Amino acid sequence: MRINNVVRKLLGVSKIFTRNIVIGPWGMVFDIVPSWYKHRCGICGCKCPGYDTDSDSRLWQHLPLGRTIIWLRYTIRRVECPVHGVTVEKVPWADHGSRFTQELEEMTAFLVQRMDKTAVCALMGINWRTVGNIVARIVKERLDPKRFDDLYIIGVDEISYRRHHKYLSVVVDHAVRRVVWAAKGKSGETLGAFFDELGPERSKKLTDVTMDMSQAYISTVKARAPGAKITFDRFHVQHLASDAVDEVRRNEYRLCADDEDAAELIKGSRWPLLKNPWNMTRPEGAKLRDVARNNHRLYRGYLLKEALAKALDYLQLARARKAIDEWLAWASRSRLGPFVKLARTIRKYKEEILAYIKARLTNGLVEGLNNKIRLITRRAFGFHSSQALISMVYLCCGGITLNPPLPKALNQPT
Repeated sequence: MRINNVVRKLLGVSKIFTRNIVIGPWGMVFDIVPSWYKHRCGICGCKCPGYDTDSDSRLWQHLPLGRTIIWLRYTIRRVECPVHGVTVEKVPWADHGSRFTQELEEMTAFLVQRMDKTAVCALMGINWRTVGNIVARIVKERLDPKRFDDLYIIGVDEISYRRHHKYLSVVVDHAVRRVVWAAKGKSGETLGAFFDELGPERSKKLTDVTMDMSQAYISTVKARAPGAKITFDRFHVQHLASDAVDEVRRNEYRLCADDEDAAELIKGSRWPLLKNPWNMTRPEGAKLRDVARNNHRLYRGYLLKEALAKALDYLQLARARKAIDEWLAWASRSRLGPFVKLARTIRKYKEEILAYIKARLTNGLVEGLNNKIRLITRRAFGFHSSQALISMVYLCCGGITLNPPLPKALNQPT
């Protein structure tokens, strides 16, 4: 087999000719040249005249071969492109402006999707900053530029990525189940930047937007996409009811601080009050029955929580609306401060909450992707900049598919 074919197979790079191979303490250096004869622009790839043939040679780092670092060496030329002006020529083994081969960058990005940067640096023999630059370059090249074209149902949420109120706003496409946009901040102006990028024509195509009860997001969506129906996440509403029950429990415990028997009855009732009935253990069920017999105010809060969840389970909008109205009347006269306050909130956003009954949309997908983003942040032990995290979010949650240079399982040669 000719040496050119061996090197192409070994490096995974076609369209090259090998001129020389040098082995030294720094690794193995392959002196190569592109197999095409006319120079090409490094940005657009069009054929154009080249010059500066006596410039210094340049090295590109390739995937290591065992313990040996592989380098590709070539004397790169400048070219004059009619579109992009004077720039360096295109080479078949690396992207424009990179000192690493496409194979190494693809493998690095594939590993970053699955493990922390420190481990990737140790495996690939590159530093932390280089890994970040590779991720940013891969995202810039591979992120789907048409991801906004068929956007109809989106979910919006914020996530804290650092202490002292550092947030990201995240927009998720429910149809393809991936992150389509992310930016620093959680204000209405932040979400407005998404609609600026989306444009008025594509904003008109939005039919549903799921979110929590963030007034900043609500105002922005109503102003920029008035045709979209806002749906509040039912689990967020139920979480507010659970918080109200827990607040009633703490208030009752403080009122019974001087009565040891009454305080002992409330102690240990937190999880029985918050759990679904079918998830309770036998001791938790017994604890709830004790609360029902001895503390009617606390048990009333529990019944209000369950009644709200039941109202959101109805499939018919008219029946759900009637159940919500009945719940609002009950909560308003319950003489339980947290539920009176919750009733005012639900009455204010009743239509957005009832929109769930028809659309059956929740923010569960968004929360799941947020958990994945938290994992990305945790395994990196935090990020110094929001842009580095956004690049990681797009790489891991943006639908980018990578093809790492890994061998496929084959039968042994005979």
